Amino acid sequence: MGRVPITSERSLGITVVQNDDEVLVRLNGRIDVDSSPDLRNRLSAILSERSLPRAITVDLAGVSYIETSGVATFIEALRIARQHQTIFCLQGLSGAVLRLFEVTGALTLFETSNCGQKAS
Repeated sequence: MGRVPITSERSLGITVVQNDDEVLVRLNGRIDVDSSPDLRNRLSAILSERSLPRAITVDLAGVSYIETSGVATFIEALRIARQHQTIFCLQGLSGAVLRLFEVTGALTLFETSNCGQKAS
């Protein structure tokens, strides 16, 4: 039985939905130095399953705040996904979250459109 995240203003809720060979990771709250390890662990678990998904989409629409530790977590997950030839896509980027990805130059690393729509 998996842990159910307790969401508060200062935490990060992580919901994982698997559909066939695609995984949607829906985030809600803040991604900071305290919540990044939980996010890293969840993404690592998905990327270390015996039957890897064809695509992983992370929905950031519910994220109100992100620090560079969160961006680093996504870059690490992207690197692992590419090694396994798994599509790793970000969606729902806006406001301060989008700005941080732009300022750090990380936005260009990620697929942000047609998430989960690529041919096998």
